Amino acid sequence: MPHSSDQLLPLETLRAFDAAARTGSFSAAAERLNLTHGAISRQIAKLEDWLGLKVFERNARGVTLTNEGNRLHLRTTEAFALISVNSDRWVEPRGTAVVRLASIPSVSGLWLMPRMAALENNPTRLRIVLDVDNRQADLADEGIDLSVRCGRGRIPGRVSVQLFEEHIFPIASPELAKEIGQGDPARLLKFPLINDSDASAWRAWFAAQEVDYRPRPQDRRFEDYNLVLDAAAHGLGIALARPPLTADQLKSGRIVPVDERVALNPVSYWLDRPVGRPRAAADRAVDLARRIAEQAGLAPEKLEAFLQDED
Repeated sequence: MPHSSDQLLPLETLRAFDAAARTGSFSAAAERLNLTHGAISRQIAKLEDWLGLKVFERNARGVTLTNEGNRLHLRTTEAFALISVNSDRWVEPRGTAVVRLASIPSVSGLWLMPRMAALENNPTRLRIVLDVDNRQADLADEGIDLSVRCGRGRIPGRVSVQLFEEHIFPIASPELAKEIGQGDPARLLKFPLINDSDASAWRAWFAAQEVDYRPRPQDRRFEDYNLVLDAAAHGLGIALARPPLTADQLKSGRIVPVDERVALNPVSYWLDRPVGRPRAAADRAVDLARRIAEQAGLAPEKLEAFLQDED
């Protein structure tokens, strides 16, 4: 079968195709996978675009497989069967209390994980399936109920609310902190600076101190903030604390402040949800959204606007 790209299709696309092929209906497939009819339709369109051919004939009573679609379904059925015979495969939990929450590795490990027990158990039990990825996934198409991300604003196709902002300040290992000492902000430029993804946070901090900063060869950059903290703790340079992600690390003494001056990070934290999720998913997602908002200290009126917004 031809296809328009060498990029592999997400498993969610093949699941949508398999469900539609088995039920003969996009609506029935959506109900089976707890997605919307539109999400199934978009996944099938993505598959057909990738293949460069039609896999379904649409009609008033549902859909039927084309010859090419039937051949593909035979292959996917065999593939899913091979996966299912592996006794060690992971089976995602399902049910009315399951919520799929997406986030990036640093937020997942440093902010969500310490709060996971509270988020799942209070006041009633939920089961959170955490999707950890650096991609900005299509929430509706991939069946994700909520997302907690870092960013500079809203993302098209999502309903978003700002959870909280960061007031950043320099940190280092206790040993390097002694060497840095006290003084004016420019003294930090004598040491390697550790950047998180890009230099915007350090630029913001130095700009607040009326000092110009541009990345230098001796500076370092790590895509994930967990690695930024590890690098700082091992004495590789000075990083920026991003409260509340660094609360536990500072409390343990693994890293320490080296300057009391703070600045507002241009990146903040956002809670997102897809537009038009089915009611069954919305109920549990609303429950989790309220719990996340409470942990973040989000004002109730902002949360209610987020829950009622239709984008």
